[in-house]
This record gives sequence, C-alpha cells and structure tokens, in this order.
Amino acid sequence: METNLQRELWTSWASMLRVYAAAHGMNSPYHGVVEVSAEDITLRVNDRWVRFTHDALETSEGSTAGFALQEDGNILIGEVSEEMDMAAEQVARRMLQGSE
Repeated sequence: METNLQRELWTSWASMLRVYAAAHGMNSPYHGVVEVSAEDITLRVNDRWVRFTHDALETSEGSTAGFALQEDGNILIGEVSEEMDMAAEQVARRMLQGSE
C-alpha cells in the first residue's frame, strides 16, 4: 500500500476510535483515551486497553488477532472485514460497555 494512503488510513482509524469512544463514553462512568503513534494506536478505558499495530490487535485480557487497514478503507480484524466506521464503533462500544 502506498505510504501516504497508509498514513491517512491510520490517522482516520485513530480519529474514528476517538469519536466513537467519546460517544459511548456519554453513557458510561468511564471515558476512552486514544493514544496514537506511527507504530501503534491504543484505546484505554479504565484499566482495560486494546492496542492496534499495522498488522495485529492485542488486548489487556491477552487476546490477539490479525489487523489490517485495507486500501478500500475497510478494516480487517481477524478474518472479518468491515467498514472503518462500523469497526471503530464496535470496538469502542465493547470497550466502554465492558468496563462497567
């Protein structure tokens, strides 16, 4: 994948996680914090976290899965490909609801 496209998709993924973490945080006693670097994106909620690298996802509970940003803007988590916004919403919802 072209470097500029990869960078834009990476930034978009972080932004989507921030937006949906904020939205789901409105109905939760916790809020999500998204930390971003060129190598990883981490969503933290209370004492839980999910970390994305360019090829993997890992959680504070010890689970791992493959992760990829696809050229069409979809996200691949494990074997499931979804639109970026839908994937970000699901990740944020699980993190915010699972912290209560």
